[in-house]
Amino acid sequence: MNYYFNKTIKGEFDEVIEKVTNELEKEGFGVLTEINVTETLKKKLDVDFRNYRILGACNAPYAHKALRAEDKIGTMLPCNVIVQDKGSEEIEVAAVNPIASMQAVENDALGEIAKEIEGKLQKVIENL
Repeated sequence: MNYYFNKTIKGEFDEVIEKVTNELEKEGFGVLTEINVTETLKKKLDVDFRNYRILGACNAPYAHKALRAEDKIGTMLPCNVIVQDKGSEEIEVAAVNPIASMQAVENDALGEIAKEIEGKLQKVIENL
């Protein structure tokens, strides 16, 4: 089982970020965090790196269910979605597979929640 699902699309990097954010919203996710890896690596290491962002996506009702079922599950939240420039106007978008990440936790209630979130994240990727 892959720990992510992904899709590569043509487009401008910032426009793809906006499109991903919109598709996440359609599935009930908000972006809680946005880590600009490119800027961080430049600032901390003075290295140039391709456009690469990590979006921390959260679906609040499902996060609440997960936290009620397993109080330490916050160590695995939010769901990360990456957007990276592969060159030639090809942008890859990848989302964590919550089923793969939850396999380490032995809690049947989380399995159902992860399955539902997996479907929502797959739909986001498919709709790009």
